[in-house]
Amino acid sequence: MGSSSRSRIPSVAGMRALTWHGIEDVRITEVEDPRIEEPTDAVIRVTSTAICGSDLHLYRVLAPYLRPDDVLGHETMGVVEEVGSGVTRLQVGDRVVVPFVIACGACFMCERQRFSQCETTQDREQGTGASLFGYTSMYGAVPGGQAERLRVPFADVGPIVVGSEHPDERYLYLSDILPTAYQALEYADVPEGGTLGVVGLGPVGQLVVRLAQRRGIRVVGVDPQPERRALAEEWGATAVDVDGALQAMRDATDGRGPDAVVEAVGMEAHGNPVASAAISVASRLPKSIAQAAIEHGGIDRLAALLLAIDAVRRGGTVSIAGVYGGAADPMPLRVMFDKGLQLRMGQCDVRRWVDDLLPIVEEEGDVLGLESLATHRLPLEGAPDAYRMFQRKEDGCIKVVLKPELRPA
Repeated sequence: MGSSSRSRIPSVAGMRALTWHGIEDVRITEVEDPRIEEPTDAVIRVTSTAICGSDLHLYRVLAPYLRPDDVLGHETMGVVEEVGSGVTRLQVGDRVVVPFVIACGACFMCERQRFSQCETTQDREQGTGASLFGYTSMYGAVPGGQAERLRVPFADVGPIVVGSEHPDERYLYLSDILPTAYQALEYADVPEGGTLGVVGLGPVGQLVVRLAQRRGIRVVGVDPQPERRALAEEWGATAVDVDGALQAMRDATDGRGPDAVVEAVGMEAHGNPVASAAISVASRLPKSIAQAAIEHGGIDRLAALLLAIDAVRRGGTVSIAGVYGGAADPMPLRVMFDKGLQLRMGQCDVRRWVDDLLPIVEEEGDVLGLESLATHRLPLEGAPDAYRMFQRKEDGCIKVVLKPELRPA
């Protein structure tokens, strides 16, 4: 173990952070300030951090894997305050975006650019892939970035150094949702002149639409929220409500269905009240029983995934970007086999896609509309209300960015 640091800007003894305290109960509390624990660590001062759709799974469904005072958040950027003695690539003062996946960069999986499966940071006790910031004991129990500061392991591997010419939100989404959307589109492998379905027009779905349009791919998007459909249409998609979506996607493709469908919703899709009730019950059981229910039972709401499987054409691809947690979810294997479908899925290998994405992000004119994607910008103290608003899709909420350096009015 090494705790010495090569250079340092002194920090205070404690910091403000968003912490978990129970089902749908998150609070701003003071927690211990992060410090260098390994020579390869860095500590950053957080300038922007976002609330992700997958954070909502922690808000309710994955509660059995959380403990009071766990610090949430995995979409983070800021300024390097301190680096360990073994860090050579970063310097104090660097402006960085932090990928949500923690990877060593040198193991068997990292050498193959499968950073989300890093063999060094895997949680073998849980049988899961690489550790993630702010994402429960399922993924390493590493404190997250919805806080004033963040400790970053393997600091020479993950952080993306960016310039100073653009505001944070031009770069912030490189932490997760932009590479997640890019990977989903790559996995979809839409042929030239083809059509892509996108189920779920939240932040990831919106970015899939924008990236697909750059490639000349026709997009039919699906979402129950009118403001999300309207935004997708501004970027060239045909957007339809969930009711009638299957027929709309077929009508747009001579009855066949899209060549590929990106499923960008995940385990909390609307449309299955029985599964919703099961999730509600499971999340409130004693932790050991609730974890067993999640790990050995199919408790996901599958409406979005089933729509994607139904809608895609025969021989097509379903690319799953939404997060799922149930271990025994019933799947329509007869339909999948008969249609000859290919399924691609998994946590995003963020670092794999950064070299492709950074030049697009820095193009003149903000070509992906990153600076305007957030509908709400709040101080850190606004996070508890923002979680509730985002979960309920109130006030036209599509994306929330938190600014720890702001103080509430």
